Amino acid sequence: MTPAGDTAGRSAPARGWSAPSNEATTLILVRHGVTGLTERKAFSGSGGEDPELTAAGHEQAVRAADWLAARGEVDAVVTSPLRRTRQTAEHVAGRFGVRALVEEDLMETSFGDWDGFTFGEIRERWPAELTAWLASTDIAPPGGESFEEVATRVERARERLVSRFAGQTVVVVTHVSPIKLLVARALGAPIRSVYAMELAPASISTVAWWRDGNASLRAFNAVP
Repeated sequence: MTPAGDTAGRSAPARGWSAPSNEATTLILVRHGVTGLTERKAFSGSGGEDPELTAAGHEQAVRAADWLAARGEVDAVVTSPLRRTRQTAEHVAGRFGVRALVEEDLMETSFGDWDGFTFGEIRERWPAELTAWLASTDIAPPGGESFEEVATRVERARERLVSRFAGQTVVVVTHVSPIKLLVARALGAPIRSVYAMELAPASISTVAWWRDGNASLRAFNAVP
């Protein structure tokens, strides 16, 4: 993991959010604020346009940062490398006076040729491919990643975070797919359960992880 941006500062002692003394690591999963593609309900992955937050997206990120800060300190802020997550993380990290770290494996799914298109547009242009994608998490969009592939790299990121920040509290600013996959992993649910979850922009979900792989989902899709 590498520092994101120029927000230098201290590493705050954990309280309020902090995990119990049995070395659970609390991951506070924050979805980024809205972009122009979010507002269009278009697919926005890691392989196409890298959009910025809109003014509304920045406002959402500030509200999320304030909401988190009101509930206690955190030990670290980690972000996907994409612009919308780094911008959201800057608001959160600045609120806590820490430097955000970049974790490459927390990037959104690559949607390949579908990036920038809405679900309806994809259904018109790629009907057979969309049907196959919805039927199996092993199937990738044309030129993109399958959810099985994304789950593998997100699990790598989870393992690194739980090892590096054992017993600490970490804000993880990422995207819809990684958050849903982490929640599915915590619940022992199949990967295709991501199709049954919905996450609002700048929403907050919380999972406590133990080093043996056990987990406790403590909040899902809370909207400040």
